[in-house]
Amino acid sequence: MKIKIITDSACDLSYKYLKDNNVEVIPFPYFIDGEDCVDDFGKSLSYEEFYKRMREGSKPTTSQITSFSYLQTFKKFVEQGFSIIYIGFSSALSQTYNNSLLAIEEIKEDYPQADITSIDSKGASVGLGLLVYYACEMQKKGKTKEEIIDWIENNKLKVNHWFIIDNLDHLRRGGRISSTEATVGNLLDIKPMLNLDYYGGLKVVKKVRGRKRAVKELVNELKRAIINPEEQIILINHGDCLEEAEKLREDLMQAIDIKDSAINYVGPVIGTHTGPGMLCLVFLGYER
Repeated sequence: MKIKIITDSACDLSYKYLKDNNVEVIPFPYFIDGEDCVDDFGKSLSYEEFYKRMREGSKPTTSQITSFSYLQTFKKFVEQGFSIIYIGFSSALSQTYNNSLLAIEEIKEDYPQADITSIDSKGASVGLGLLVYYACEMQKKGKTKEEIIDWIENNKLKVNHWFIIDNLDHLRRGGRISSTEATVGNLLDIKPMLNLDYYGGLKVVKKVRGRKRAVKELVNELKRAIINPEEQIILINHGDCLEEAEKLREDLMQAIDIKDSAINYVGPVIGTHTGPGMLCLVFLGYER
């Protein structure tokens, strides 16, 4: 049976890559300045405009993908005879994965033969995107659905996510730190470094004073934890700070022999909670 890879817009891969590889994307809804939007990779509201509004004081919010949205998408490809692999945003950060399971249950009432597997990536942003990338590569090589699923399940907790945030107010709004910590941290130019734990939840790992030091720490974490870099693609995402992302890639390439790398924007799903100036580095290690 032919395979259809589906993900959601929190993967933060480029629209071109997803289109070129025939990946179906279910968009997250979000709200900004009273507008109902969908994360359509900057087509209706550009990434630049989204972050410009945040810098000017806008406070966007996000919502989950409903089971009905999953139902519509899954049903379409079931009716076309596809075997579906859905790779979704971490269940520790959103209810969307659980909604996908509800949709599968409902579809199987009408289509008992439907072959749909929903995978909780335990990942976010290009951490999720990295799994989608490898799934696409395996599909191109003719791997079976079971082989692709087994690889993802065996490797998803080896995906290392490292983030630095420029302004602590966004973490305060999300309840990750207190108002006092945010105020003091901003005054002292503290840049938190975060990663995702084994449950797929976001945690503050360390706090570094100064942006340049924080960026250097991203490089250090990669050098410490990466496995077989000469065989890996390293993904870098940014919250409207392209020059810093390009400099980070340059520093990584000088520090270690990497097969390839790619840079893309952090979309509004993640950007709402991390704000302008976020830098994200993702790669495979022995463990998180």
